[in-house]
Amino acid sequence: MTGAAFPLRRNVAALNGPAYDLLVIGGGIYGAWTAYDAALRGLKVALIEKTDWGSGTSQASSKLIHGGLRYLEHYEFSLVRHALNERRTLAQLAPHLVRPMNFVIPVWRGARVGRLKWFAGLTLYDLLATGQQPVARFRSLSRKQLSAAHPYLLHTGLRGGLRYGDCQEDDARMTLFVVAAAQAAGAVCANAVSATALLRENGRCVGAELCDQETGARFALRAACVVNAAGPWARPLAATIIDNTDLPPVKLIRGLHLVLPTIPGLDHAFLLTAPDDGRVFFVIPWYGRTLIGTTETAVPAADAIVDDEPETHYLLNAVNALLPGLGWRREHVISRFAGVRSLLDTASSNLSATSREFSVHRPLPGLILPLGGKYTTARLDAAQLVEQVFADLNRPLPPCRSADQPLPGAPTDFRHWQADAIAALHSQGVDALCAAQLTQRHGTGIARITELLRENPAWRQRLHPAAPFIAAEAVLAVRDEMARTVEDVIRRRMPLRLVAGTPGLEMDFLHSLLPNKG
Repeated sequence: MTGAAFPLRRNVAALNGPAYDLLVIGGGIYGAWTAYDAALRGLKVALIEKTDWGSGTSQASSKLIHGGLRYLEHYEFSLVRHALNERRTLAQLAPHLVRPMNFVIPVWRGARVGRLKWFAGLTLYDLLATGQQPVARFRSLSRKQLSAAHPYLLHTGLRGGLRYGDCQEDDARMTLFVVAAAQAAGAVCANAVSATALLRENGRCVGAELCDQETGARFALRAACVVNAAGPWARPLAATIIDNTDLPPVKLIRGLHLVLPTIPGLDHAFLLTAPDDGRVFFVIPWYGRTLIGTTETAVPAADAIVDDEPETHYLLNAVNALLPGLGWRREHVISRFAGVRSLLDTASSNLSATSREFSVHRPLPGLILPLGGKYTTARLDAAQLVEQVFADLNRPLPPCRSADQPLPGAPTDFRHWQADAIAALHSQGVDALCAAQLTQRHGTGIARITELLRENPAWRQRLHPAAPFIAAEAVLAVRDEMARTVEDVIRRRMPLRLVAGTPGLEMDFLHSLLPNKG
């Protein structure tokens, strides 16, 4: 690494200068890993994002690092194998951000996928997970075990179930840490900078026209190669220099999640199958709440206005059919969020069967366009993108180093470190739950939190009584994490808006941190 990961520095002036080897457009997880990998391999890299890091699809996932068990049903064995290997790698690179979680699959009589089929699938799932994994192998659960542990389950026709392991993370938070790693490796990173058009000269993409969203200043950034990692917004940008007919066909799929109250005593997730259409969905504990999702709906554009109510009722009906004892209704929904995935259009009418396999497209020399992929496999897929960059630049390819460099904040021995860190935070007046969450969101970066608490002990207080986030985190977000707006702070630096909703938030305090910035 050539610099510090934090504080993040928004150096727009550096973008308006000499040419770069690589411009990465899009500050989601794919853009972040691409910029990081390329910078580690010695390229001069610029990474820009039109709003905020992880503010698009990368803040709207199911918050999992997982193999994608359901993809086995569509025979996507390669995708699952790569994802399981990455689950192991990411758990090693970021033990403060990626943590094991058990998943339970209850099975009822007459289910589309029976217990024997789940048993076979999980056997294969574990076989595909090579090397030392962060989770235990699956095991069977009896009807009696499930009923005793989860009295709210539908008991009629319950045959038993299975338990397997995957991992959980905070998607926007992890994206931020990869951006910070890219900065430490030498990349220039700036949010609130949009690419309004690509530049083309002599049949080659040579950069982009940029706009600083805060000042309105416009300028051109020239780069030997451009990776257009803008996800569902990538195709319209590419169309500024390429005819649409020369671009790969894309299918945009929108997924909705609901945030509901906690399920008392639940420390693991459920993988369930909706009775109406047989679609798989998750019920996941998250920051003292419960995530339910996701749906899949084709949309014509990333910014298309969609009525969330039909999907909300679909998810509530599905969960209430299988976990009727919870009695969730529409008024129990605390918040909702949706993201749009950009997949290669295979002309399949079944959205669940549309392949998530990652692919790289070069519609024009100097322009690289990724499609598909998963949050879990973004690091591995970014390595492929960087290989294409070096091929386009006709330069020797150095080895990929992103699998060997722990992300910022990663302690050497997380469990031992965490116990001491929680005790230290607790001694400064931080409540136990907030202290634990701080270690899982900042890692060794909590040293800055303790500095802030010494500066103002009142910042140990929660921003909302129902959410495990303290005021010092908001201060840190503005000072060190490139938060420019209140939404940056309460949606991505911490998912306060999702966990607490809006009522009761300390809005005056938040606005005081960001004068004239929203």
